[in-house]
Amino acid sequence: QVHLVESGGRVVQPGGSLRLSCAHSGTTIFEIYFMGWYRQAPGNQREHVAIIGSRGSTTYADSVKGRFTISRDNANNIMYLQMNNLKPEDTAVYYCRYWSGRNEYWGQGTQVTVSS
Repeated sequence: QVHLVESGGRVVQPGGSLRLSCAHSGTTIFEIYFMGWYRQAPGNQREHVAIIGSRGSTTYADSVKGRFTISRDNANNIMYLQMNNLKPEDTAVYYCRYWSGRNEYWGQGTQVTVSS
């Protein structure tokens, strides 16, 4: 049973930094899988933010490239999203996603609000 729990979201000023965490269980590093961060602002569609594969490859949305960094700590089963130089348009609920083969799982989301 795969479980994902996001944490770390809060109110932060523009230009500030924040690190989100996704604690996961029921997952394995011995299979081909992907994990990623997605976000959804009120009235907007859910959008991809960053993805990291089981082989360590990463990809980022153009809107966050150079500002956000996705990483993982396999020993502690945590995936991170380091967010720097935050902008008001980064305000959204951020979700953690895991998928392997035909299976996918989502966390409950954590709210990030970028405002002065």
